[in-house]
Amino acid sequence: MDHVVETTGKTVDQAVENALQELNISLTDALIEILDEGDKGGIFGFGRQPARVRVTDISGDDERRRERELRRAADDSARRKKISEDDDEGDDAEAWKMPAEERGLESAENAALDYVEAILSGIGIHGRLESYIDEEGSLEIDISGNDCGVAIGRHGETLDAIQYLTNIVANRWMDDFLRVIVDVSGYRHRREQRLSRIANKTAERVLATGRESKLKPMTPAERRVIHMTLRDVEGISTYSEGADPRRYVVIAPSVGVEFIND
Repeated sequence: MDHVVETTGKTVDQAVENALQELNISLTDALIEILDEGDKGGIFGFGRQPARVRVTDISGDDERRRERELRRAADDSARRKKISEDDDEGDDAEAWKMPAEERGLESAENAALDYVEAILSGIGIHGRLESYIDEEGSLEIDISGNDCGVAIGRHGETLDAIQYLTNIVANRWMDDFLRVIVDVSGYRHRREQRLSRIANKTAERVLATGRESKLKPMTPAERRVIHMTLRDVEGISTYSEGADPRRYVVIAPSVGVEFIND
């Protein structure tokens, strides 16, 4: 049976480290789900929320060997390239920054592509990488190939972990935050489109009946898609209830004001 813990920390990295210590395993034997990236809060840090993760021990599961190898490659590369996002680390964080004359979007894109390619080639996956800047200014990287499914993992956890690490690598080269979206053969976009269809159909039913509807439990990323899809729909409000991993979205009639609580 899998051993699972949920832990918190000042940053996602700290929350993960706390979980690894509690399970007494290494990063390569863990499946990581980021439940909440945390919030630095307002002025002077008031209202700050800790990061929260769920970590599963997969060290005894032979069927996930390739997935562990993928994480090992990600871990090894991250140790060489990762920077700290914690302002309290002072000079250590500055030391990881790239020279000012080399910084910029082009360098960030090249670094992100090199990083993803290194992770994949480390376990014998030779997928094709495509990248572009979308309409929101995010860097999108799509992986395609016949043997790239392992990079998705169960419920997209491995893909989310790769995306998280790639964001760290790319932002070494940026002064302003650059959001990086990593996808495998359009998996992430198909999932978002499916969730958007569910949201819209449910909203239509709520408007027709005047009664709220509860969706099945979802991950934080999935709940966010529901909220964003319906945020401009007149007469509809969305909010989340319950505790992870059973937290779900409620779609309800509103009186002119949308309420989102996630």
